[in-house]
Order: sequence, then structure tokens, then C-alpha cells
Amino acid sequence: MARAWKDDLKVKKRTVICGHKSIDTTIGYKAVYPAETIEAHRAFIARRRASRPGEEYRIPTEEEWDAFLAHFEKRKVSIGTCARAFGSPCIHEHACVRCSLLRPDPTQRARLADIRDNLIARIAEAEQEGWLGEIEGLQVSLAGAEEKLTQLDAEQVRQRQVIDLGMPRFSQIATRISTARGPSS
Repeated sequence: MARAWKDDLKVKKRTVICGHKSIDTTIGYKAVYPAETIEAHRAFIARRRASRPGEEYRIPTEEEWDAFLAHFEKRKVSIGTCARAFGSPCIHEHACVRCSLLRPDPTQRARLADIRDNLIARIAEAEQEGWLGEIEGLQVSLAGAEEKLTQLDAEQVRQRQVIDLGMPRFSQIATRISTARGPSS
């Protein structure tokens, strides 16, 4: 009898912590445990594999494996890593500062700032010399470099921010539980 009372109290506490006034609101809830999640994922994978042709699950040849590994080596560029899909070529001809798929390395921020400054100087020179065809391409690269610098700055700000998850204090929980039970007689 005491165990049932404790279990009932646990459910009521969870109801209050979730912000509901009535236990009836939580009746449809189901707890998901890591083991259930893993089992469901494995079952999903098994169903998917059963519906796909078996030849897709063969062991790759040495040449295929080497090409796969080489792709990731080619993705590393001087100022970061390119996130393009395996087997796809770089559409920017490795002018990655323009590419939205470039993930800049925070340690390369100074180098990226140097690239931006160099682009500004090259645009000024092109304007002075009347090289109108060069100016547009340099401006596209400059916009990309500035975007990458903004990306790095925003990431640093996000990493420094503290997020308040609103963890309730025990006194708040105890007050809610005691009012949910009603006045004691």
C-alpha cells in the first residue's frame, strides 16, 4: 500500500513539474527510455534494409574506400572545411571563401581577416585601373569573406552565452504540490 502511495506521489510531482494542474493531462504521456529508443532505431534500420536491394550492402572495394577517404582529405582547405557531399565537385573551383558550404576554422580568423583586407585593396586597385570585369568577382569574394567572419563571431558569442533553463527551486515545487492536494484537514 505504501509503495502505491509513493508511486502516485511521483506521478503527481511529475505532473506539477511539467506545469499541468491535473493528472488527467499526462495520462497520454509515455516515458521513453534509452533502451527503447535504441531498440526502435535498430528495428527501423532492419525494416529499411529489408526493403532495399541486397547489393547495396556489399563491402566496398579498396579503390572505392580510398576514393571515399580521399574525399575528406580534399575537403580540408586552408581556412576551414568544405561540407560538400561525397563525390560532388567543388563548384567554386576552390575559391571557398565564396562558398556557403565552407565551415571556417576559428583558429584561421586572422587569416580570413587578412584575405578580406586584401580583397578590399584589390577592389580599390581594380577601380583605379578601370578593370571593371575584375571588380564584380572581387566583390562577391569580399561579401563571402565578410560573411565567414560574421559566422565566426556569431559562433563565439553563442559559445559564451549562458542559457537559463529555468530549473525550479524545491520551494516552488513543494508549494505547487501542497496546493494541488488541497488544504489538509
